[in-house]
Amino acid sequence: MRDKCALAVTLQPIALAISLALMPVVVHAESSADAKALLSSKCAACHLPVEGGLNRIDQSRRTPEGWDMTIGRMIAAHGVRLEADERQTLVKYLADTHGLAPEETQKRRYILERDFTRIEDPDDKKVSETCARCHSYARIALQRRTPEDWKKLANFHVGQYPTIEIQQGGRDRDWWQIASQEMPKTLGNLYSYQSDVWSKWAAEAKSSAAGKWRVVGHRPGWGSYEGVATITGENDHYTLDMEINYANGKTEKGNGKAIVYTGYEWRANIKQGELQVAQVFQLSKDGKSLSGRWHEVGVDSIGGQFKAARIDGSATAQVLAVEPKAIKAGSTKKVTIYGAGLSGKVNLGQGLTVTHVVEESSDKVVVEVIADVGAKDGIRRVDVGDVTAERGIAVYNKIDYVSIEPDSAMARVGDGGGSRPKVPVQFEAVAYAAGPDGKKGTDDDLRLDYVPAKWTVANLNPGAEEMKDLEFAGNLGSGGLFIPGDAGPNPKRKYSTNNAGELEVTASVDDAGRVVKASKPLIVTVQRWNDPPVR
Repeated sequence: MRDKCALAVTLQPIALAISLALMPVVVHAESSADAKALLSSKCAACHLPVEGGLNRIDQSRRTPEGWDMTIGRMIAAHGVRLEADERQTLVKYLADTHGLAPEETQKRRYILERDFTRIEDPDDKKVSETCARCHSYARIALQRRTPEDWKKLANFHVGQYPTIEIQQGGRDRDWWQIASQEMPKTLGNLYSYQSDVWSKWAAEAKSSAAGKWRVVGHRPGWGSYEGVATITGENDHYTLDMEINYANGKTEKGNGKAIVYTGYEWRANIKQGELQVAQVFQLSKDGKSLSGRWHEVGVDSIGGQFKAARIDGSATAQVLAVEPKAIKAGSTKKVTIYGAGLSGKVNLGQGLTVTHVVEESSDKVVVEVIADVGAKDGIRRVDVGDVTAERGIAVYNKIDYVSIEPDSAMARVGDGGGSRPKVPVQFEAVAYAAGPDGKKGTDDDLRLDYVPAKWTVANLNPGAEEMKDLEFAGNLGSGGLFIPGDAGPNPKRKYSTNNAGELEVTASVDDAGRVVKASKPLIVTVQRWNDPPVR
């Protein structure tokens, strides 16, 4: 997700940059009574009683990160004094009682997972033009307020940031009329405090995360992984122990603490291999699946996707993942199916013949498969007994084109004696087949799998050539990992400028002696000094 206007955001107090992902380290058994007493003693002096609770607090709903940011602002701007465990108690209580239902976060979870590699798709053009010039649209869409409270928020912005109209480029319109009159009504309709899905979710019994889980996922640069996790605990406070095995042969153990907010928002801080990792996952309503993204604490560009299914007594039979995700016509491969409750004959569809079963258990089945010469391109369904995955495995005859992920690549300089770390980018090449119609870029194109590539980098444009960006902006490794340059002025550069730059990354993929290429711009920019939990 690209920055819209970093200037206004950087004016916020540094205290707001405290990441909620670190908070599960402080785990204790808070109670509703403790939280209410704390809310009364710490908040009621400024938030006057209104019908149904306290002014403003009981007129909005937010994610755990949203409530943590609010409390951080109260500490920084209004002198509220809270110990770490008191802050945690308030975040837990407010997220549980004034949170968002799973349906209300689904479209914008990327901002909670700190996946900043996409261009946002706003729900409303005018809201985007008025509000998302200075922060993400997701930050708006992950709040629910009464129309009156949306209006107070507009007034707060002007009071807190008096130059906001100029900073967000609002002088080309009647900005204050739009912000104070139109926007509260629009936002009150789009993101209303009253919600049927929230009322239903708040009334439902919540599931426990405790149990044994089959884990699968993908870590850019390392490839797919699989493993087993054991979660123990109760009352939304858990301990996670996990072991995962990567396709590249590496193995990692992970263990740490987690808290579930709002009945489904899993937040954990664990030691995974050599990394300290934050997990931002979503527990399903039935408590039988867990999914989301994890990332290195402080360097959110390094991370991976995660999916897990129960494999204990309450498991639901399902196919969780199939590896590899594609098989070339005329080839023979071992195919591994991960899931829960797997039992019975394996059928991979037309043109794919299972010659024998290599390994078989209730959560992992390995078979050897022959793909017929001339098998037609397409997605095959995978059946294991009565369990089915409609999008199981792709069959293809040749790679028609390649794309590079992430879609939007931005690295940041860092270190160099400064306080901010470098923010790298891990590139990957993804192979595609044109599909049954034989035409690239149509709806039936087949996304095959991540494939090995030869990586090269060049200056993006004449300006970059003149500034010798390629020489100074960073280095691209053979595995597609780009490490930006050091922060700070560089006396070796023209004008002694820093190591920012504009580059072009190219992936060259070998498909049986035929080289298929793709290129993508890479922007190397400066440090981000304030990085709140929700940008």
